[in-house]
Amino acid sequence: MSTANPQPASTPRPTEPARLQATPARLRTALITTLFGLFVFTVGAKPNYFGWDRSPVVGFVQISVFLFGLGIICLGGYVGILGLWKGQGRSIVADIGVRVVGTGYVISFFSGLADIFGMGSQPPPGVPYFGPWQAMGVLIGEIVIAAGFLMMIPYRRARLNL
Repeated sequence: MSTANPQPASTPRPTEPARLQATPARLRTALITTLFGLFVFTVGAKPNYFGWDRSPVVGFVQISVFLFGLGIICLGGYVGILGLWKGQGRSIVADIGVRVVGTGYVISFFSGLADIFGMGSQPPPGVPYFGPWQAMGVLIGEIVIAAGFLMMIPYRRARLNL
């Protein structure tokens, strides 16, 4: 492009979407990130597996830790599954799946911290309690996350040679 003959700003330019290549290092990093997120999630959800349980109830710190771990799992899964597309453009269903994963995490996050936000079973001056309603909300959010990941998988159609 010459500076002597500039084009108007309204002139369309060809663009290409960014393509992620499925390198072994990227997939390895995604797997390690996901497994680290699973460890953090397990520490928050069941600290007695590691002998770290100090309370008979699930409190704010435990809820925050397992929600942080769930976020790391979502991030690692996102990077790993996008690497499976091998540089091809993603389908509309896969793009919707990315948003569904994010929506599922938001559902889990706000369900888990409902008492902190003043919408749970315990009023705000009381100690936050992770009760059955919050557990059900987090479970529903995790199911939505799983559905989003299933939507992101690059399914290939078998071609029929008739």
